[in-house]
Amino acid sequence: MLEHGGRLLRAVKQYAIPREQWLDLSSGIAPWPYPIPSIPLEAWARLPETEDGLETAARQYYGAQPLLAVAGSQAAIQALPYLRPSGRVGVLSPCYAEHPHAWARAGHTLVELDESKVEEVLDSLDVLVLVNPNNPTGHRVTRQRLLAWHRRLAERGGWLLVDEAFMDTAPEHSVVEQAGQPGLIVLRSFGKFFGLAGVRLGFVVAQADVLRRLAEALGPWTVSGPTRVLGQACFADDAAHKAQIARCAQASQRLASLLDDAGLPPSGGCDLFQYVRDERAAHLHDFLARRGILVRLFEQPPALRFGLPATAADELRLAQALADYQKESA
Repeated sequence: MLEHGGRLLRAVKQYAIPREQWLDLSSGIAPWPYPIPSIPLEAWARLPETEDGLETAARQYYGAQPLLAVAGSQAAIQALPYLRPSGRVGVLSPCYAEHPHAWARAGHTLVELDESKVEEVLDSLDVLVLVNPNNPTGHRVTRQRLLAWHRRLAERGGWLLVDEAFMDTAPEHSVVEQAGQPGLIVLRSFGKFFGLAGVRLGFVVAQADVLRRLAEALGPWTVSGPTRVLGQACFADDAAHKAQIARCAQASQRLASLLDDAGLPPSGGCDLFQYVRDERAAHLHDFLARRGILVRLFEQPPALRFGLPATAADELRLAQALADYQKESA
């Protein structure tokens, strides 16, 4: 199993600091969860059914159809590579490690790329995979470029797979409304923006035939009844969407300023996290962990991803720890 953020219990054991004393900034998840609606007993007692209102609410929220609800976009990431014969798959790197892992496990040949290399190799690829905004760097590829890549791939029966897990805060840059076309597949994550990663809900937007085959591969009842009720309620709350977008943007800007003041200017990021490349990333990760602050460490290249602090007190705690780090490093 690959390493991910959110491994708080492991840090509790490793550093012998009680769980309630930790500030967990290791995941790019909004730290303000949407309120949980009342879940009727029937949602727990009956097998879940599709088209109960969740899909309609999701189509309205994303401005896209057709789509398939899945138990977190991770389920689709693992299943989609098996819907194609083995081929050459380009992956914009660095990116969410589960993508290349899944395509390699399914027998495909991987080609790791940065954006500047895509044009020269695109016609030799069967699939191009990218995260937009990228995880962990926050880099965003323009809509115009993505749709041009899609057209070239689709002409040969290829796929462009765009993981938009962090796109809810900037929906104007999404290509999700185009994903009913052959060869364009968009993944959306529910938990990050709504702050409810534990419910395990995501969506795949693609051509109907791809969704049918994916649904058959995943099997029935992949999304629980209570999750379906909760998701529908969250999608319907337009006022809360606007408030969450604004709150994330403001918190991300404050975080960027805080890091810059600490001599750690972000080299990337989005409205759900900030990304700092630094040769001493492993040392800083350990320094913060010993003070009960957990961030996400990346080894290649050495970097840290900082999630959003939820409160002014959390921001102050991080700022103080970074000030202590500056003194030690001086």
